[in-house]
Amino acid sequence: MAFSDDDQDTTFEQIYRCYPVSFIEKSNLEKGDKIIMPPSALDRLASLHIDYPMLFQLSNPSAGKVTHCGVLEFVSDEGIIYIPYWMMENMLLQEGDTVCVRNTSLAKGTYVKLQPHTKDFLDITNPKAILETSLRNYSCLTTGDTIMVAYNSKKYYIDIVETKPSPAVSIIETDCEVDFAAPLDYKEPEKPAPCALSKRKHSEVEDDEPPTTKVPQFSPFTGSGRRLDGKPSSSTQSADQTSSPKKKQKQSNDETEGSDSKSLNTTSRRHSGKLVFGSNAAKFDTQRPLPKASENITKQDSSQKQEAPKFQAFTGKKYSLNS
Repeated sequence: MAFSDDDQDTTFEQIYRCYPVSFIEKSNLEKGDKIIMPPSALDRLASLHIDYPMLFQLSNPSAGKVTHCGVLEFVSDEGIIYIPYWMMENMLLQEGDTVCVRNTSLAKGTYVKLQPHTKDFLDITNPKAILETSLRNYSCLTTGDTIMVAYNSKKYYIDIVETKPSPAVSIIETDCEVDFAAPLDYKEPEKPAPCALSKRKHSEVEDDEPPTTKVPQFSPFTGSGRRLDGKPSSSTQSADQTSSPKKKQKQSNDETEGSDSKSLNTTSRRHSGKLVFGSNAAKFDTQRPLPKASENITKQDSSQKQEAPKFQAFTGKKYSLNS
């Protein structure tokens, strides 16, 4: 073992070979970040003026990896330390590789952001309570590390995404705010295309709407009637006449207009002095005056009186029974 020459009163630094804690049948230490160191390290640390609880920085210069941890016991063989296997994986260390151990002092954490590897960690009934219980076995957290949380015989790996107020913080006897990022295997559901969604909604609306059918309006006392002998009934003819008053009125108007036009034509022809073959106008002289309407009426009345004598009561011949 070799100690650093700089400030030996406050600094502990040593190179050790590392092995997993399972080699000494202490696999329970896999649930935390505590390591096992040799007794000589305790003697050296006791002679230094260091802060308690003891915290250490582990570094692998060949891989450029750094993490932080606490110590549980000083019972390992000289030149050897035992560390949890998940820490060896973070440090890219193999069994028997060398690691540099140095004492350090860390600020108390106020904020930690965690990201589970799998989303089944969030399926636990109360993941925050399980995490709080598991972190009691940890002394410090380092940004970039992957810790392991065991629950119900299953191991859950969680990344340390961010720590405040520094990249490495102490979590011993401190109130720390914990935030969760989306799990690494989480995938957002795919959103449907807007055009397809609009077509789908349009089709659903069309399906929901019942087909519109035109209902014929009821009109009472309509239709055609038939007699028993098969001939159309007189009521049908009267119904047809009443059902089309506008048509009759139109026909009467047309006839009136036609008669007016005919009379105008004949009058115009009479005044022009021309003969019209096939009409009544040729029988009369165009210069002869027409008889007055009053004279015609009186003549007709007198002729009717002569033709139909008046009835006189109690007139005629007398007859007796013996004649």
